[in-house]
Amino acid sequence: MFESLIATLKADKRKIVFTEGPDPRILEAAARLKKDGLLDSILVGNVDEVKAAAAAGGFDIDGMEIIDPLTYDGMDEMVAAMVELRKGKMSEEDCRKALSKGNYFGTMLVKLGKADALLGGATYSTADTVRPALQIIKTKPGNKIVSSCFILRRDGKDGGDELYAMGDCAINIQPNEDELVEIAVETAKTAKAFGIDPKVALLSYSTKGSGKGETVDMMKNATEKTKAAAPELAVDGELQFDAAFSPVVAATKCKGSPVAGQANTFIFPDINAGNIGYKIAQRLGGFEAYGPILQGLNAPINDLSRGCDANEVYQMAIITAGLK
Repeated sequence: MFESLIATLKADKRKIVFTEGPDPRILEAAARLKKDGLLDSILVGNVDEVKAAAAAGGFDIDGMEIIDPLTYDGMDEMVAAMVELRKGKMSEEDCRKALSKGNYFGTMLVKLGKADALLGGATYSTADTVRPALQIIKTKPGNKIVSSCFILRRDGKDGGDELYAMGDCAINIQPNEDELVEIAVETAKTAKAFGIDPKVALLSYSTKGSGKGETVDMMKNATEKTKAAAPELAVDGELQFDAAFSPVVAATKCKGSPVAGQANTFIFPDINAGNIGYKIAQRLGGFEAYGPILQGLNAPINDLSRGCDANEVYQMAIITAGLK
């Protein structure tokens, strides 16, 4: 699954900023990325604390840039740049206070071109990683929201990877029709980056009108809007999961669909369904879950689970910088 991302990083060396430099999980992953020649790392935090934590863990961070926001020489220029970006919304004092924290400081390093990507969340909440990104990096032209996707992987019967994409499982609580369209299109793009030929199913408790209700209508309408917005995509909905996934069920419920029975990219109606769905696949289906992968931002920024281990940090760093 990581072959194409690793090839990209080896061909085009990139720099990633970690907002929680003293964390042993971050340091272990950064040392491994250095050893494997994949990424240059910037570690945000007190220099002495970062070096002491690395020494305690036996992690080789020689040559890595360590930046403490509280002693950063370019802070005045950074504050001025953020005041301009947040014109009328944050004062100079507000910006200086925010930039004393690793999440805002790291995001500004990306904005100013001093790093290519950012990975945070080992100790910060998802909101504390996403908020600075929305305020400073902002969404790509044509995008109105930030959404998320999980890539689910397990060993396939043929010896390869069995891969699926699922969105949005982490960010948008109750997306409307137009937001679902954006989620579907962005999740399909993420799926392609992992070698998945996206066949997109917008999921519901109904298949082609078998059930009634507001969310059924929403998924049906979002499907039609997605087809109009991205006519090159194979998209269908509203579909129950079994109709989307099982060829046998699809043959009964929606024969002739370009997606039913072979879907690999699943769009959920809300965060409840999405979060529950990917975790069922992870725990009962034996899938590894990679994400949440943030979508729709002007630069690659991703969020870690606070329960992550060093291997997850390593993998998410490759995903984050490799998808740039």
